[in-house]
Amino acid sequence: MESVNIKQLAKALNLSTSTVSRAFRDNSDISKETKEKILSKAKELNYQPNHYASNLREQKSKTIAVIVPELANNFFSQAIRGIERIARDKGYHILIYATEDDYEKEVSFIRHLHNGRADGIIMSVSGEANDHTYLNELSQNRLPLVFFDRVYEDIVTPRVITNDYDSSFAATQHLIKQGCKEIAYLVINKNLSIGKFRMQGYLDALEKHRIPFDDRLVVDCTNSYAKNDAILKRLLLEIKPDGVFTSVERLAFATYYACYDLNISIPDDLKVIGFSSLEIAPLLNPSLTTITQPATKIGIAAADLLFKMLETPGAVNPSEKIILNSKLIKRRSTDRA
Repeated sequence: MESVNIKQLAKALNLSTSTVSRAFRDNSDISKETKEKILSKAKELNYQPNHYASNLREQKSKTIAVIVPELANNFFSQAIRGIERIARDKGYHILIYATEDDYEKEVSFIRHLHNGRADGIIMSVSGEANDHTYLNELSQNRLPLVFFDRVYEDIVTPRVITNDYDSSFAATQHLIKQGCKEIAYLVINKNLSIGKFRMQGYLDALEKHRIPFDDRLVVDCTNSYAKNDAILKRLLLEIKPDGVFTSVERLAFATYYACYDLNISIPDDLKVIGFSSLEIAPLLNPSLTTITQPATKIGIAAADLLFKMLETPGAVNPSEKIILNSKLIKRRSTDRA
């Protein structure tokens, strides 16, 4: 059946187009009976409301942007799932941008979004950014922004994070209790908030158990799997740690591959622990102990904050911080890993 336009629908109902339009926007000044009558006739005539045109009139895109460092990381895919769930309930769509930890891409995306393409932004920041002043343009243009997971501490905006320090302390302490004395800490960017807090948890756990700090065991890695492979093989062959704590998921994978190539058994020769939201982690290694972040809940909390900002300006304190707990998940054979 060929669809009709709003004028034809209104004529069939003997109502004004504005009344029909208000019914589809669920305005409170339209009675329940009238709404039901309009919706029933719309279904009968195959009428599809043009939300895009309506949004333009209201100067809203009904879209939010989600900016993440990468899409392959299971943590971010789960967080996006949580964001999308809330957005869908609110009648919004989401646009997803992946920076690939490229600062220039992040800046470009943000500036692109100033053209009205989105009503607000939820972002996990780039790993390479130094100058964050460009984000001040958001406040000048009244475009709401919520950080999640990775944040810029010098930008005052609501954020949703996890207990990175506590979980890193617990992870390092777990390796120590399994007999590790030479524990390597793998990190991509120590200057980012998660890098700093996770490293501090590692350092304090060593100090508590009176294990001397060895700066050779703090290993700066990159976003390149090929480069990380060379870095890790050099670490494993030359420094020979007995434990490895990976601050992000991709470094755990890089460690598995390096150990496989070098015929190093996990956990017999080397014990590994790291952050991972990957549901199949125990299949990769039945004794693998991980720190699992509540990624979907993080996405939901970030979206909730953003929609409060959109629906009631001023309702959210710019310094609002929500901290969710990560969990140390000990798999079977924990006496070996």
